This record gives sequence, structure tokens and C-alpha cells, in this order.
Amino acid sequence: MAIELSTKAHRAIPGELRAAPHAARSRPWSERELVVLSWLAPLAFALAWEAFCRFGGVNRQVVPAPSAVLATAWTLAADGSLFVHLGYSLLRAATGFLIGGGIGFGLGLLVGFSRLAEALLDRSVQMIRAIPFLALLPLVIVWFGVDEAGKIFLVSLGVLFPIYVNTVLGIRQVDPKLLEVAKVTGLKLRGRITRIILPGAMPSILTGVRYALAVAWLALVIAETIATTKGIGFLAMDAREFLQTNVIVLTIVIYAAIGVIADGIARALERRLLAWHPNYAKTPSFKGERR
Repeated sequence: MAIELSTKAHRAIPGELRAAPHAARSRPWSERELVVLSWLAPLAFALAWEAFCRFGGVNRQVVPAPSAVLATAWTLAADGSLFVHLGYSLLRAATGFLIGGGIGFGLGLLVGFSRLAEALLDRSVQMIRAIPFLALLPLVIVWFGVDEAGKIFLVSLGVLFPIYVNTVLGIRQVDPKLLEVAKVTGLKLRGRITRIILPGAMPSILTGVRYALAVAWLALVIAETIATTKGIGFLAMDAREFLQTNVIVLTIVIYAAIGVIADGIARALERRLLAWHPNYAKTPSFKGERR
């Protein structure tokens, strides 16, 4: 009887009111809205920094305002020197990334597929990985002098290890059940590698690529402390000698901007290569709803 009365009462409620709880749910965040939200914190930080420099009584020679940094960037861009230094740094980073990334990926494949290769190579690679860049710097100068080869070597060395480690990890984490199914269905070794192992390892490999992009710039900063007359690192070191803090801050902002752009490229690569993977589809907000 109670159930029947409850049903009649529910039917008596207008449809608009019955739908109200569902109407409270708004649509999911769009990709464009999420991108805008991601830039709110950096923008708020820049505005707070500008206000602090203008009204906080700070010595602008010590902490330059963002507007002063932008003015410096405009001046250096107008005479073309900024693009020259940026071009040299990008070329060194890209060359080192391709060389070190290729070697790291090759070694990762070898060690990931072969326990014998792991026994022969992995311990040596891990020992070299533990050596800090600064400890190698004097030896690099002795080996390569102060030419471009030494700088590219340091970047290559830094990039090699993240890609190597994540390639080995990705191959070893492939589900063994999938490999068993492949064997049962008669899939040949080449097919197992190209259709199961490499696609399964790709998320880990691309994570290594993203990390390697950050390490490449860290290695480049150290590499450009070697006697050089071109590059963002040289621009910062030269500005330090003349206490040009606005130029120093500008180089830091450039490194940060390049890092964001490189990470965006890596994310786009992930979305393209891992479109089949459910975890790499367009990321919705929590439970697909606004909070």
C-alpha cells in the first residue's frame, strides 16, 4: 500500500521538478576550458609578481618585474641576438636528444628482450647513470675540448638514461597472458613484437621521452657553461658578469617556456600513438561532471 502511494505521489510531481536533480549536473569541462584553467595559476603568479615589484618596495635590480623582463626580451629580439642564442641552444638540444634517445632506445630494446644482454650491459649503464654531470665536465673538456661535440655529448648522455630505463620497464611490464595468447594463435615473433610488445611498452617509452626532454635542457644548461659565445646558457652567464638580472630571469623564463612547449609536443605524440589506449583518450573531469 505504501509503495503504491509513493508511486502515485511521484507521478503527481511535475516532470520539470522530477528532472531537477539531474539538471543540477552540468556538462563536462571542455578541452578548451581546461587549457584556459591551466594557465590561470601562472597568470596569477605573474600579476602578483608585478604588483610585488611595483608596490612592495623591492629593489628592481635584484628582482626585476615581469614588465621589465618583457621589455628586455623585446630589445634582444629586435636586434636579433635572442633568436641567434635560442637557435644554437635548440640545435644542441635536438641533436643531443636524437643521438642519446636513439642509443637509449636501442639499448633498452636489447636489454628488455634479452636477459643475457641485461647481465652484460645493465649494471654498467646504471653505474654511468649515477655519475653527476658536473663530475664529468672536466673529463668532457679533456676529451672534446670546448667545441660543440662536448656540449652535444653531455645532452646525449642525459637523454639516454630516461629512455633506456623506461623502454626496459615497458617491455618487461607487457602482460604475459597476451604473449601466451599470441603463441597459441600462431603469431610469429615479429608479429608479437610489433603488435603486442611494442604497443604495450609504448606508454612507458613515451613517459621516458617526456622526462628526457626535461633532462636535455638541464644538461644543456651545464653544457653551455663550457667556454662558448652562443646559446641561452651563455646569455645567462654573460648577464651574471654584468649583474643584468632582467636578462638572467629572461633566460629562466625561456627555459620554462621551451619546457612547456616540448611537453605539449610529447603529450600530442602520446595522444596520437596511444589513441587505442583507454587511459590516453581525452581526459574528462572527475566522473564526467563539473565540481
